[in-house]
Amino acid sequence: MRKTYSAKPKEIQRQWHVVDAEGQVLGRLASQVATLLRGKHKPTFTPHLDTGDFVIVINAEKIRVTGEKEQDKLYRRHSGYPGGLKTENLARVAARRPERIIERAVRGMLPKGKLGRAQLGKLKVVCGAEHPHQAQQPEPYPLKYSSTA
Repeated sequence: MRKTYSAKPKEIQRQWHVVDAEGQVLGRLASQVATLLRGKHKPTFTPHLDTGDFVIVINAEKIRVTGEKEQDKLYRRHSGYPGGLKTENLARVAARRPERIIERAVRGMLPKGKLGRAQLGKLKVVCGAEHPHQAQQPEPYPLKYSSTA
């Protein structure tokens, strides 16, 4: 009888990946980034440990959405005070902070709780093609569902 492999925290090897979001559909990009952050692409994946890699998403402002989501998709936040609900559509959030759109889409695909927050901490989203993580020598990651714009 074989035992199921379970990674130990000391054995975890982390890599850095660069993903170009230019022309990519938001949901398809977010699902692949979430897979990298969780570590599900590795044979040593362990569900209760953070075995994932670091991911840098560049060109966040050039993301695409399908259909009428630019106007119909709403982002809500609440200040905690009565009447403190603020609502913005995707187009306004994209104009103000485009990296927040990708961060929020990926966060919804990660586990909830302490593990998910640790995995989300390995996500770095930047606007433009330059990022401040050259010292980590990240490798370009080819997306499986690259869209034809």
